[in-house]
Amino acid sequence: MTCLHKVYPKLNFMNPITFYDIPSTVPGKCWSVNLWKTRSADRFHDAIATLNKSSVRYSLGFKRLPFRTEWVEYPDIAPMSKKLGFLPTAMQGDSPYYSLPAIYDPNTSTSLSDSALIAEYLDKAYPDTPKLFPPGSHALQYAFIDALGSKLEPIWAFALPASHKILNPQSQDYFRRTREAHFGKPLEDVTPKGEAAVEEWTKVKAAFDAVYGWLEKGKANGPYFLGPEPAFVDIVVASYLLYFKKIWGVDSQQWRDFSTWNNGRWGMLVKDFEKYEIVQ
Repeated sequence: MTCLHKVYPKLNFMNPITFYDIPSTVPGKCWSVNLWKTRSADRFHDAIATLNKSSVRYSLGFKRLPFRTEWVEYPDIAPMSKKLGFLPTAMQGDSPYYSLPAIYDPNTSTSLSDSALIAEYLDKAYPDTPKLFPPGSHALQYAFIDALGSKLEPIWAFALPASHKILNPQSQDYFRRTREAHFGKPLEDVTPKGEAAVEEWTKVKAAFDAVYGWLEKGKANGPYFLGPEPAFVDIVVASYLLYFKKIWGVDSQQWRDFSTWNNGRWGMLVKDFEKYEIVQ
């Protein structure tokens, strides 16, 4: 990352931020892209946290901050979080629930979990780097991300079983046990089949049509949701898409759908964000 330090000379004196992520069997290990919104955590738990981790990785890459990855399997997340002092990200009944992403910044001795909180922290701690939340955009971005999460709820019946397939064995066991306890059925039976699958996938397409409509309303101001430069909201959308690409694969029908819908807008967004896909 030496070339990036030429742009931001102060980064030469930074210690790398530690980023805690869940490994997988896909190339590069990173995969999870969950939406950060805590409201959804009581329903989908780690699936929602999954989007969070890609958004943090994108955020660190976007801001060109040096970091290192610590890989943590699902069963180890709660013990590790308690040991290192990370706060719970939700409650399961009366019990605290811990999830990733999380970071530890040795430059400020700061420990944080939840991707939105991390993004806000990075803006404040490193004000000379590109802004994830430009001034005055917080309310708009949070409202958009909340609406996006609601729109995309039909995708999880398809995505959760696919996520299980790319985990390492120790995480697979945890993922299956907790998901099946939640749904009350084998993980393989969660995914819609036959006509139900067609109907539910049509809802997924309709959700992306709606998001594309939101984006088109501001296209005169630039290619991103807030105008000419990416912001956190663009990172969240790209994180969803990268997650889908990872769990189903680039040659899957699912990814062919995503990458071609809405005049290829979503495939182009993932391509555009490749420069932020840093694994180290």
